[in-house]
Amino acid sequence: MKYFFLTEGWTVGRVWASDGLWNETAWRRRPDIQRLNVCLVEAHEKLWLYRVEDTIMTVEVRPATASSNGTKQAIGQVVLKRLITAEQVIDRLGIAEAMCQLKSIQSVVQ
Repeated sequence: MKYFFLTEGWTVGRVWASDGLWNETAWRRRPDIQRLNVCLVEAHEKLWLYRVEDTIMTVEVRPATASSNGTKQAIGQVVLKRLITAEQVIDRLGIAEAMCQLKSIQSVVQ
């Protein structure tokens, strides 16, 4: 698996595999991209952790909506070419000033 952090309010657009742009007809499925229940807060921004399958090489991300104050976004889209490993995620979480909140500890314990 590979991972990336994405700012809250942004969404995944196009996806590339080793043979080019992801083609749902050829693959007969959508790419496996899952937002996990882990986020970092940096400079008042929530960065959510996403997990993607190994086949995925590049992910395009873009703002999901217009900014809240009605002005146009300065950035239209970004292409993530270097997805990170699980070890790099742990390293990143280790250096972050983190706080853990568990909403349902019972489901974890049982």
